[in-house]
Amino acid sequence: MTGWRRLDVRMVWVDVVRSLLSLAPTGLAVGVFRVEARLSTLWPVLAVAVVGVAQAGHDLLRWAKTRYRVTGERVELRTGLLVRSHRSVRRDRIRSVTATATLRHRLAGLRVVTVGAGLPGAEGEAALRLDAVNVRTAERLRRDLLGGEPVAPPGDGAAPGDEPAERDGSPRSGSPVRDAAARGGPRDADARAGLRDADDPATDGATPSGAGARPAGAARGGGAVAGDARVLARIRWSWLVHNVVNVWAFVMAAGLLWGAYWTAGSFGFDAAGAVAELLDWRALGLGWSAVIAVAAAGVLGVAGMAVAFVAEFWDFRLTRVRTAAGSVLRTSQGLFKTREVDRDDDRLRGVEISEPVLWRWMGTADTNVITTGLTVWSMTPATIVLPRGPVRVARSVAAAVLDADPNPFEAPLRGHPPAALRRRLGWAALVVAALTGALAGLGAVLGLPRLWLAGPVSAPLVAVAAVVAYRALGHATVGDHLVVRSGLVSRSTSALRGGAVIGWQVRQSVLQRRLGLATLTATTAAGHGRYAAVDLAAADVVALAERTLPGLLAPFATAPPDQDPSLPPAHLARPAA
Repeated sequence: MTGWRRLDVRMVWVDVVRSLLSLAPTGLAVGVFRVEARLSTLWPVLAVAVVGVAQAGHDLLRWAKTRYRVTGERVELRTGLLVRSHRSVRRDRIRSVTATATLRHRLAGLRVVTVGAGLPGAEGEAALRLDAVNVRTAERLRRDLLGGEPVAPPGDGAAPGDEPAERDGSPRSGSPVRDAAARGGPRDADARAGLRDADDPATDGATPSGAGARPAGAARGGGAVAGDARVLARIRWSWLVHNVVNVWAFVMAAGLLWGAYWTAGSFGFDAAGAVAELLDWRALGLGWSAVIAVAAAGVLGVAGMAVAFVAEFWDFRLTRVRTAAGSVLRTSQGLFKTREVDRDDDRLRGVEISEPVLWRWMGTADTNVITTGLTVWSMTPATIVLPRGPVRVARSVAAAVLDADPNPFEAPLRGHPPAALRRRLGWAALVVAALTGALAGLGAVLGLPRLWLAGPVSAPLVAVAAVVAYRALGHATVGDHLVVRSGLVSRSTSALRGGAVIGWQVRQSVLQRRLGLATLTATTAAGHGRYAAVDLAAADVVALAERTLPGLLAPFATAPPDQDPSLPPAHLARPAA
């Protein structure tokens, strides 16, 4: 597919229908509910109508002025009316391909394809978005851009519905499947093939000999097979509780109540008066009224969060799909808006599991892959491979994603020396002192001479936080993975492949030197770029680096004359090639 092509024309008709539907609330309010046509009462529904028509007009111009093409080396997109834009992505830089569809797109047989290539570079190689193409074209683009198969849409030499010819499906070098096959072991045969046979008992949920029981929702060692895809995890609705019990439920409730109030007013309904008539609020008093209001908002928010979670993660599946060029890690989900994301396994470098401190008592965890070119700093990051759920499931699924045996997340981590706790307690004392001083100054300005007492009162809480942060520290080498753990607000455990490390950085502050501590940071081209073993014993720095990636740090670990011989130089990294 080398010629320039348009987006699918059906997107124009979808927008025409949407613009007509956006006018319906205004007509309904005036024609049926006999609402007086005043701006003060109709502005919410009028705003919806204006936005709908404007978006339809914008999308019509966008369709007329947008062209794209896929060549052997690049994916290109031309768009713009007054200001023309030509963007391109080299195919060897593509990290992910995402296909999404809202309800209107699904009814029209359309998909929105987003090509992810990491952060924008000097040549403007940011993600490209094709909104929208038909389902068949979206599937062919996804197979071609990550799987290495040719794109042959109707009119380019292939009949509608034709499938590409079968090709060699051996995994590419560097993928977890290839790595497992090279290591051998109980799963080497199916790793070489890229998937298990359909009659393999291990795909039925059987647990390998000597392994622990597998949590519900996870598939250890690859999971079930469906065609060319190995299912690693499926949604379990018991995970719902991990996603609705949080402060965002009240934000959700505030949004729902605000929208309902203004919409009801547009149709002539007095929502505030109806609430006032529900109970005798004066007889209840301010205290009980506040309790009832907060409880009602909480219930409404939890219900809204539950509906949002079900709609977003309906039929969620995490699968490893064999392609002609190797394999991809695919997540598919969505009820009204569907979303499928393919991530190239060759770019996979590790997995990170984060446990938020406020939900750690529930065993709640977030799971992200560490991969090149993908960032976690977005509203729907492509690095997420599992909904927020039980940490035991996250650990099992992470092992399946890495195809690692033993599981790096189930291995015991080595604790850090007590000096690391003393360092955190010292920082806690400084925080309490600074807070006390700030409150004393504020109290003098506001005329509250006892306000400073809140500082010492917070000392036990700050000390507990220091202990929690210390207990979160840990490190280990498990197989060919470096495992590091740290964090107070969110305790993050990261398993990084040793081969993905491109350099080491050893940092020591003045206090760390006095306590015999050092922070060893592994630098990599994936994920956050830096994964640190914080405040480990200085004498263990070189040993940990050598176990992870032998020969990179040891040749440089010669201390200068004015430095403790047990400590390596302050900054070490691999020389540029």
